Amino acid sequence: MKQIMDLFLTFGRIGALTFGGGYAMISLLDYECVEKKKWLTADELMDVTVIAESTPGPIAINCATYTGYKLAGMGGAVSATIGMILPSFLLIFAISAFFENMLVVGIIEKAFRGIRIAVSILIIQAAVRMIRKMMKKSPNKKLQMLIVVSFFLASFIMNIAGVHISTIYFIIGSGFIGLSLFGRSGSKKAGREEL
Repeated sequence: MKQIMDLFLTFGRIGALTFGGGYAMISLLDYECVEKKKWLTADELMDVTVIAESTPGPIAINCATYTGYKLAGMGGAVSATIGMILPSFLLIFAISAFFENMLVVGIIEKAFRGIRIAVSILIIQAAVRMIRKMMKKSPNKKLQMLIVVSFFLASFIMNIAGVHISTIYFIIGSGFIGLSLFGRSGSKKAGREEL
């Protein structure tokens, strides 16, 4: 029961204090779940992020559900998920009646502009952290960096050109590239470990 309550309070804090959705939450998830609580390893968080991005639903909620299930089964999954959702739900429910009127007030509109900048920085920070952790453990650092830079440039150029392509295609493409480049070496390594 203590573990379930800890999951609820931790993910409730993440849900209450992070603006900008799932990507902005990755940095805080990394701090709380990997560095502070040691619930996940850095590799697990990266894997969960990839799986959560590839499945329906918000990325942060999927991460909370996985972490809760890993630590305390179904009760932990439910507790972590509710903890993540509840603060946002209550906040949006409370301000939804006043939202249009709030944006008319100059000081609130300016505050939201500042929050947008902070959210962008949080997303960039999360991306940089994940890339650094990926590079530390990779035997093919140059090749992986080339893939990261290539996909970033492709996405950036398409956005500037006004071409909209779903990120799922980038994920699928990265998966195929990973299989073709790293699949053989991974299967050989697994075969050696079995021997």
